[in-house]
Amino acid sequence: MKVCPYLESCFEILGRRWNGLIIHYLSICPGFTAHFSDMKRDLPDITPRSLSLKLTELAEHGLVEKKVTEGTPVIISYHLSEKGQQLAIALQPVHAWAQKHIELDLSDHTKEKGN
Repeated sequence: MKVCPYLESCFEILGRRWNGLIIHYLSICPGFTAHFSDMKRDLPDITPRSLSLKLTELAEHGLVEKKVTEGTPVIISYHLSEKGQQLAIALQPVHAWAQKHIELDLSDHTKEKGN
């Protein structure tokens, strides 16, 4: 029996470090949109270079769109595309499963985030 090539391709994207978290992050932002600086602040473990590369990769897959607003300063924002929004919806049951079945020590997590 062969594995489904569609599912295999999906996990090829989601299985790469940060991709799933970036999609989830944008899915909980107002208007599915965030600025690079917001993502860097809220995903502090990712380097700016890695974040930039991941956003480019997700854009190449048609999941994220980059918007550049000219002015002083230039404003760059990232938005989940319709395709990205549909993937975020598909990930909601995985999120619910993880909350139910994966134990985390959230006290360590909140200390690191300064909460």
